[in-house]
Amino acid sequence: MGEQQQAGAEAPARVDHPVARVALAIGGSVLVVVGVVLLVLPGPGLLLVLAGLILLSRAVPALARYVEPVRARAMQGAEASVASRWRIAGSVLAGLGLIGAGVVWGLVPGLPFAGWSTGASLVLSGIVLLALLVWSHRRVRSAAHDATP
Repeated sequence: MGEQQQAGAEAPARVDHPVARVALAIGGSVLVVVGVVLLVLPGPGLLLVLAGLILLSRAVPALARYVEPVRARAMQGAEASVASRWRIAGSVLAGLGLIGAGVVWGLVPGLPFAGWSTGASLVLSGIVLLALLVWSHRRVRSAAHDATP
């Protein structure tokens, strides 16, 4: 571990096999790109950027220094998404809306980019949004439970 790493931050497990490094770099890059797109579209963008950075840092250890700041911001965003019943309700409606839009896009041929490739990506986005919402709610609830004496 280098002296420049923050205290308490673990060094990513470096992958030495070139094929594995390329696979991690490609997978991490895809997650980062999709996450960046989802920063402006409905979806868990920052969490996907974090997942991509974690994969990329295993392939390119120099990127490990960016993981902790993104992790902190992603966790703040996850906590904020379940801060009130209204936010939870809005997120659930957005997830269900994405799933419904995906079904419509898969079934109605007259829509732009119609077909199941677009529909499946919308359905998958909705499912991921709902799953991350449940994860965030459980994380915040368990943290609040641990904080009470």
